[in-house]
Amino acid sequence: MYRSAFRIIPRLDIKGPNLVKGINLEGLRVLGKPEDFARYYYEQGADELIYQDVVASLYGRNSLHEIISKTAKEIFIPLTVGGGIRSLADISNVLRAGADKVSINTAAHKNQSLISTASKMFGKSTIVVAIEAIKQSNGAYMAFTDNGRNQTSKDVILWAKKVQELGAGEILLTSVDQDGIGKGMDSKLIQEVCNAVTIPIVAHGGIGNPKQVLEIAKEIPVSGVAISSILHYQAISMNINLDSFKDEGNVDFLKSNHIKSQIQVSSINEIKNLLKKNKIQVR
Repeated sequence: MYRSAFRIIPRLDIKGPNLVKGINLEGLRVLGKPEDFARYYYEQGADELIYQDVVASLYGRNSLHEIISKTAKEIFIPLTVGGGIRSLADISNVLRAGADKVSINTAAHKNQSLISTASKMFGKSTIVVAIEAIKQSNGAYMAFTDNGRNQTSKDVILWAKKVQELGAGEILLTSVDQDGIGKGMDSKLIQEVCNAVTIPIVAHGGIGNPKQVLEIAKEIPVSGVAISSILHYQAISMNINLDSFKDEGNVDFLKSNHIKSQIQVSSINEIKNLLKKNKIQVR
């Protein structure tokens, strides 16, 4: 699979008005306001951003329109939005609010024709299919929805081939097993999906330090990585006023300044500089 410049893409998981972060896509903790983090990452040199409403599909709605609109007025890099997108009308509304791409998962499993119809209507490059993968005891990877809560009975590799066939322009591939623990990405999973399709793949789940980004960039022709923890914790230390979140619920995690020992906070600049030193082309 051909790869152009390697992309560094902060992923912002959103619940209500807040940026949150979990482990294995569960145990969500409030981190701050997503638009503050988006602005910071844009100034740091992010190539794109991903906004994911992590409870939208569960509650059957998408509530990111106001946040998307605020963000689109201040940042000028591609913005992918996912969560609760169930129809062509939902896609149109999110794009009108300021998103450049939409990410669909649950709806793609329930209505595969949504992928092909949306691709024709809005353009292939606009349609991203998110695949949440969990490794099974037999070594196979199965696709899940709703932040790893619901199994689809679809094999990840076969599903990746199918969504490409249906017209998806990109795959956002998440290892639920690795998410938030900082022990590195599931390179076997990523390599197998890269071998199966030719459309760009953005890998997500497991990055705990910049060297792990370099390993993936050197070994696997993935288009880029979506990163959360190591960027969010660095942004908190540089950019966040905790007093503004005293009425926002569970902020004890922020106040404790507790960071898992396996997570090395880092900035987008530091990650890109490491890649450049190792002759990885970045934007």
